[in-house]
Amino acid sequence: MSQAFFVQFAASLAAVAALVALAAWAKIAKPMPPLTDARARALLEQEFPGRTLDRIWTAVDGRGALARSGAAALVLCEVGDGYVARHIPWAQAVSSSFRDGVLRLDLSDVAAPAARLALMNWPPSPGPDARAA
Repeated sequence: MSQAFFVQFAASLAAVAALVALAAWAKIAKPMPPLTDARARALLEQEFPGRTLDRIWTAVDGRGALARSGAAALVLCEVGDGYVARHIPWAQAVSSSFRDGVLRLDLSDVAAPAARLALMNWPPSPGPDARAA
């Protein structure tokens, strides 16, 4: 092996070490605080301006939320170090699979194919003033 090989190897090793140090210093994949009802409402109002939110269900683990807005369900779920927001028909949200405390919503989107929300119970019980779904 030649001296050029060792120089190139050492330079590559130093470059990789510098990138790892930069990522550790920048804290790139930092964990997010759990989502609260107020923060979920603010994020949904920012993502869907002009929509009235009838009710919000925040996941028990704080990793997502579901809101009803008329005949639509607004879904907010954690992906990486941020949240994605999608909307689906309310009837689809009510009929979604709920097993072992986890609601699985099919979003039919390549970027976010499904959302999994840990909720206490589902579907919500209709109140005395509930509108037909």
